Amino acid sequence: MEENVIPHNFSITQKERSALKNHDALLIWFTGLSGSGKSTIANALEKELSSKNIHTYLLDGDNVRKGLNNNLSFSPEDRSENIRRIAEVSNLMIDAGLLVIASFVSPYREDRENVKRIVGYKNFVEIFVNTPIGECERRDVKGLYAKARAGEIENFTGVNAPYEAPMAPDVEVDTTVVSVEEAVSVILTEIGERIENQESRIKSKE
Repeated sequence: MEENVIPHNFSITQKERSALKNHDALLIWFTGLSGSGKSTIANALEKELSSKNIHTYLLDGDNVRKGLNNNLSFSPEDRSENIRRIAEVSNLMIDAGLLVIASFVSPYREDRENVKRIVGYKNFVEIFVNTPIGECERRDVKGLYAKARAGEIENFTGVNAPYEAPMAPDVEVDTTVVSVEEAVSVILTEIGERIENQESRIKSKE
């Protein structure tokens, strides 16, 4: 069946779409335990980028599982499929010229590596929100750790399922040490010129 699927080559390229946005397309990928602060930082980052006229879209674990991936469980196999689908959606958004912010536990290194392969290594920025599990569990705003400890939730990362920390993330933050604002500042410094509008780049080279 796959041999009969032939992609069509359209006239407008990703580069041209990015030029319309006046900034590069990119995927900023947040990974970390539940309760680490990923979504909070991702939300603050999107607000800051929006104030700079960067066209963003934020993909979040719970929201995606309510729709696109509502047929997937939390088994290792379905977790991998969850991340693969998100990578493909992110790739389409990058092709549209957007800066995509993705916030997912994404516990397996191989799955995160696969995201990089799908969207392209140059388009991927990995943010590891390395908040200690004790703090994540203390917050437990959704009551998930308590349920997992009580045996009510299976395959819960950090309790009865593994988390494989990134070996060399682009940015690593611990929310017991840095504030949300400081985390956003560090990330903005990391992505630097990649979000600077193209007009500014041209002027700086003149």
